[in-house]
Amino acid sequence: MKHIIYILMFCFSLISTAQNTSLFEKGNTFYKNGKYADAISVYSSILKTNQHSAELYFNLGNSHYKLNHIAQSIYNYEKALFLKPTDKEIKQNLAFANAMKVDAIEVLPEIGYTKYFNKFTSVLKTDTWAVLTVIFFGIFAVLLIIYYFTLSTKTKRILFTSSFSFLILTLITLSFSYYKDNQETAKSPAIIFAKETNVKTEPNFKSQDAFLLHEGTKVNVLETESNWTKIKLSDGKTGWILKEDLKQLSFF
Repeated sequence: MKHIIYILMFCFSLISTAQNTSLFEKGNTFYKNGKYADAISVYSSILKTNQHSAELYFNLGNSHYKLNHIAQSIYNYEKALFLKPTDKEIKQNLAFANAMKVDAIEVLPEIGYTKYFNKFTSVLKTDTWAVLTVIFFGIFAVLLIIYYFTLSTKTKRILFTSSFSFLILTLITLSFSYYKDNQETAKSPAIIFAKETNVKTEPNFKSQDAFLLHEGTKVNVLETESNWTKIKLSDGKTGWILKEDLKQLSFF
């Protein structure tokens, strides 16, 4: 009975994938014909099936960009970039969308080795660094086993040096994976969706206005209290805004 259930689940999965592929092509056709609202509707229907891909979010971002939907385009480009962090076209289009924003917020400069470390670790996703760690450790283990069963002194020397090299690579990729995971856990990014919102010094309407933010600005969520969310900007400023004025970038 279990085998039948698994087979049925697999068949439904294939059917769903085929349907989504057809819908994706339909959305692309709408986009090429300049029917951007229709393309958005089709792409969004694919997301409702819980299927995610960089291409899907990228095309959705492009459609919103064509309609001057600043927040929606940036939001979807950010999603696409998370799935393909080295894609130049996604980065380029995200830069175009960011150029449409009203707010020009400076980024606090990274100090010392942190700048280069962050740049290098951002080349791959956390999961990819973790996979590399497992692969390198597997090679290290295999080489070590062969080393113990090899009689030739010269071969043993080569195997020892090689296994030690892969052990070093394992430790490096492990540290990168751990560091990047801590970074992602510490951050909770969101995009401002309100056309304009007053950032308050405290989570209530009676408190003073700290500063003003506009649609498309990326912030980091620090905490939530009732209907209010405390945010932090890339320049270090903090304040409270209504929860409904932003949309958090949940990365699956």
